[in-house]
Amino acid sequence: MSGPSDSRPIVVGVDPDPSLRMALAWAADDAARRRLPLRVVHAEGVPTGGYRREVPPSWEEWNEALHKAGTEVLEEAVAFVAARHPRVEADTLLAEGDPVWVLREQSRDATAVVLGSQHLSRAQEALGSGSVAVPVMARAHCPVVVVPEAEHITQDPAYYVVGVDGSELSAAAVDLAFEEAALRGAQLRALYVWQPGPLGFLNEIAAQQECRRLLSECVAGRHDRYPDVDLHSELVIGHPVEALTEASAHALGLVVGTRGRGGFTGLLLGSVSQGVLQHARCPVLAVPAPQT
Repeated sequence: MSGPSDSRPIVVGVDPDPSLRMALAWAADDAARRRLPLRVVHAEGVPTGGYRREVPPSWEEWNEALHKAGTEVLEEAVAFVAARHPRVEADTLLAEGDPVWVLREQSRDATAVVLGSQHLSRAQEALGSGSVAVPVMARAHCPVVVVPEAEHITQDPAYYVVGVDGSELSAAAVDLAFEEAALRGAQLRALYVWQPGPLGFLNEIAAQQECRRLLSECVAGRHDRYPDVDLHSELVIGHPVEALTEASAHALGLVVGTRGRGGFTGLLLGSVSQGVLQHARCPVLAVPAPQT
């Protein structure tokens, strides 16, 4: 992401339910650690009356009520941040339109976009977390963090998990994982998950050796920049989603690329990224592919 010298904000989408505050708390904590501003965003999911030539008065009243409710949501969220981190500079954005589009546009100049595991708008109450998180992760211009609302128990000593597959994008995920681990004084587990195929014994040995080589290359050189991070590199045999989910059960976070080796051209979000988003019980930090 970025360091204290960067002023790009942490952007967080807030839920109208004041009891759902895990994502907001995560974003506020991260902004405080990085000494960055925080932008609190609430997307109404509806157009203004100006988009129609003739708008029934009842619709205008409904729109006005949504504006008022959205303003209250943002005021409560800022008060929460101020109580938690008085020194964090927080501003607000009450936006109209599709939450996915709003958050993607905000990601252009953000250090990270943080989402909760619940919906972001009253206008989309029927939609689950994936309806916002998946398309935002697929099209964001910066890392996206999805924080589960359920209470998460971490392990001591604290650690992050990062999935590695030797691709350029997984190298970017490793960079972010080292950065997060250094900020939190945590260990880092770098996992290369190899799924066996119909290979002979000798071919399996060669394939595992190649996986270990790719893993070693992908994490090499980071200790000069992050000397205090205790790194554990591991080759794990199994299904990538299952292995990463199990390894991250009590982690501070799971870092993945949005696409890796085996991704097909045109697919915006890899199957592993979607799988861990669905099953992980810790925050998932997704590093986007370069925009084209």
